[in-house]
Amino acid sequence: MKIALDVMGGDFAPQNPMGGVKLALEELRQIDKIYLVGQPEAIEREMRAQGIPMSDRLEIVSAMQIVDMSDSGLDAVRKKKDSSITRAVDLVKEGKADAVVSAGHTGAAVTASLIKLRTLPHIERPAIAAIMPSMTMPWVLIDAGANPDSLPEHLVQNAIMGSAYAKHVLGRDNPKVGLMSNGTEEEKGNALCKETGKLLKKTPGLNFVGNVEGHDLWETPPDVVVCDGFTGNIILKTSEALAHAMFAMIKEGIMSTTRTKIGGMLAKPAFKAIHKKTSADEAGGMPLLGLNGITIISHGSASAYAMKNALRMACETIRHSLNPHIEAAIGVHLDNNASAGEEEG
Repeated sequence: MKIALDVMGGDFAPQNPMGGVKLALEELRQIDKIYLVGQPEAIEREMRAQGIPMSDRLEIVSAMQIVDMSDSGLDAVRKKKDSSITRAVDLVKEGKADAVVSAGHTGAAVTASLIKLRTLPHIERPAIAAIMPSMTMPWVLIDAGANPDSLPEHLVQNAIMGSAYAKHVLGRDNPKVGLMSNGTEEEKGNALCKETGKLLKKTPGLNFVGNVEGHDLWETPPDVVVCDGFTGNIILKTSEALAHAMFAMIKEGIMSTTRTKIGGMLAKPAFKAIHKKTSADEAGGMPLLGLNGITIISHGSASAYAMKNALRMACETIRHSLNPHIEAAIGVHLDNNASAGEEEG
């Protein structure tokens, strides 16, 4: 497996992306090569600082421009053709790499991937799939931020792609699909939810279980929760911030007295297990589904450990060959719509 890494992307680049490389070289033997895309001097300096020797599993690819967070996604691709994310996606387009990983500007990663890799046949827009924790099982949130403005047809495609991911990557048999809303009743939700719900009920091969609301996500979620990218990104970031704040408050409470400190020491294994279950670093990255290629998007603040896991997720996505399954599911959906149209005619 060959992976292109956007070394200059992220709040702590190039330090954390290269820290992820160091861990990946030790743990992920299935990786044949990592293309280190970015400014060569900065990459080489970081390799020396972290004691990463050059080997045949590493190759530096020069990209001198850096995408700023103030850049729009489109401008980042059009005006900064020598940026690390653009060059990294080029490697996938050219067939040199099997996947690209980036913790940089999400809009730039989505735009570069969409323009250069294109979508799979009949997929109008790619969508970010985030693996989320709950009391019972991990579940798929789609779209987690690629498309703030969506049409009902786009959400139907998100549901089909998310269901395919849950089935073929997470191993769920006949995945349950829910639609994010402000109530479980069909009449709840905005116009987008109501129209999407009608379409999902008629989508063949989709185990649609209706609307889900906030508390369902953490107690008994379906395998897949569908929403527009605006809503999904708010859910994602709020969840991560809440988990971080809760652990900070618990730590503050534990350290307040000698008695609570002793209790905290006894409960430390349980706290570690819960932190591991809820930490975004464990997933590392999120696949951008619907592309004619593989793009893994990580968090801007991703640690070295998270970057290693993003590289691991790229390997898993390559191994599962998800795209043919998405194409087949979309084909069934289109055939059903064509048949329904003929009957109405």
